[in-house]
Amino acid sequence: MKIKVLGAAAGGGFPQWNCNARLSRAVRSGGPGFRARTQSSIAVSADGSRWTIFNASPDLRRQIELTPELHPRLDEGVRNSPIEAVVLTNADVDHIAGLINLRESEPFSIYAHERVLAVLASNSIFNVLNPEIVKREPLGFLSEVPLSGPEGPLGLTIEAFPVPGKIALFLEDAERGDGFGTEEGDTIGLKISDGQGEQARTCYYIPGCAKVDAAILDRVEGAGCLLFDGTVLTDGEMLDAGVGVKTGQRMGHIAIAGREGSLEAFKNSRIGQKFFIHINNTNPILEDGSEAERHVGAAGWGISYDGMEIEL
Repeated sequence: MKIKVLGAAAGGGFPQWNCNARLSRAVRSGGPGFRARTQSSIAVSADGSRWTIFNASPDLRRQIELTPELHPRLDEGVRNSPIEAVVLTNADVDHIAGLINLRESEPFSIYAHERVLAVLASNSIFNVLNPEIVKREPLGFLSEVPLSGPEGPLGLTIEAFPVPGKIALFLEDAERGDGFGTEEGDTIGLKISDGQGEQARTCYYIPGCAKVDAAILDRVEGAGCLLFDGTVLTDGEMLDAGVGVKTGQRMGHIAIAGREGSLEAFKNSRIGQKFFIHINNTNPILEDGSEAERHVGAAGWGISYDGMEIEL
């Protein structure tokens, strides 16, 4: 199984277009130890030829151009694409807006929980992806779903499961209490496999998660790879940086550091490779060689970047 990180940053990218905080200034000026990152998305293939995109970021067109494996094949006509499916983990703008880049009557399949598919159905702009050409496939929980595209099975199986999270920002309803109308299915994690049984290679993709509970720990134990929510290092870092008024928890994201953070939660887990993804532009792990980056590395975690390749 081949995994390519198309974008490693959280919503807004790195640098964010209107951000003048220290880290964004540093990467914008080409400072040493910094590299730009686009918004969160990965591509996965069982054979290196036919690909599935996981979360369609607003930067998807640029990400495709930077990834030769996703270019039209030279020997298959004037219009074609190796992208045969898209899987969505929530309805956040940074995970669905990129679907608009995939218009032009190219057939592929969209897989998402019915809560997310309902968001697409309720917004007429997504009708540029004609449902007669682009199939929309609902995902249930805790059942293995073989991914298929216009040319048949893709050799990948996914299993969706609920994770603690929050409804997309633009869907929040303050009148519905602390959860703002959040329901099961608004945020999911995914088990991605290239087969069944003990020989199957498995990656877990959880780019948004508010809490690591026992169910998540049990699920990822023994996995070959984990790509996990790395939005913020500390819960209040956006406030500390002066760029926002929300904590990580308010946005539906667990912090990396601290007693309740993901480093502590996963410290005894047996996982082959662990990477943080969906990293906010305020997160100091984005600075190579920083104390935060070294601390995360010493705990056995990598920090994903655009163009990073993982092979299982």
